[in-house]
Amino acid sequence: MKLRHLPLRLGAGAYILNSGLDKLGADEETAKGLHGTAAGAYPFLSGVDPKTFTTGLAAAEVGLGTALLVPVLPRVLVATGFTAFSAALVGMYLRTPGLHRGEGDPRPNADGVGVAKDVVILGAAASYLIDTLTSSAKKAGAKAARKATKAVHR
Repeated sequence: MKLRHLPLRLGAGAYILNSGLDKLGADEETAKGLHGTAAGAYPFLSGVDPKTFTTGLAAAEVGLGTALLVPVLPRVLVATGFTAFSAALVGMYLRTPGLHRGEGDPRPNADGVGVAKDVVILGAAASYLIDTLTSSAKKAGAKAARKATKAVHR
């Protein structure tokens, strides 16, 4: 793990892990609320049982939070998962009109402020993914150059 990734991974990982752990014990009313918001933004979820949805969401958050905190999985996999998860949250925010100040205005109202922070998380996740991809590409290029140099000098 690169030192520059540590603050992002620790902060986001702890936050997402905690969110998932909180959802594991969600009661029926909480599950219905979470499911209703998600299904409103992503209609394909409407056929999923609210408790099943909430348990799956909790498991995804626990898994992602753990992956960010414990550097055992490939960085590109973790960064991609983090970015995709954050993008889904931003998509939910953008598709939920009750969280905005008015029609056509994407700025959050009082109810949307807590969800709008996911825009910042998406920016951080995308930065992590871009850094991971460009670092990997540089390494691969340097390795290929060394290999080519060795082949020429043989």
